[in-house]
Amino acid sequence: MFHTYIIQSTASSVFYIGQTNNLPDRLLRHNTNRNKWTKNKGPWILIFSCAFQTRSEAMALETKLKAFKNREYLLSWIEQQEEKNI
Repeated sequence: MFHTYIIQSTASSVFYIGQTNNLPDRLLRHNTNRNKWTKNKGPWILIFSCAFQTRSEAMALETKLKAFKNREYLLSWIEQQEEKNI
């Protein structure tokens, strides 16, 4: 399984969007400063994740989310996804 995920810094409210095949390990790496971009910007909380069968599917969603460039639009998109899953 591959995951596209969005984490948010509780210190600065900054978002990070990524993809991985081991979500628990990846979150641990973000929160223990073993990622260049998120280092010393945490702690980080998971606010969204979506599972896929292939890495290419996860990467496609990651690319789409990174293209939003607008915080409010990203939050609105996350809310819509949560409503679909209810």
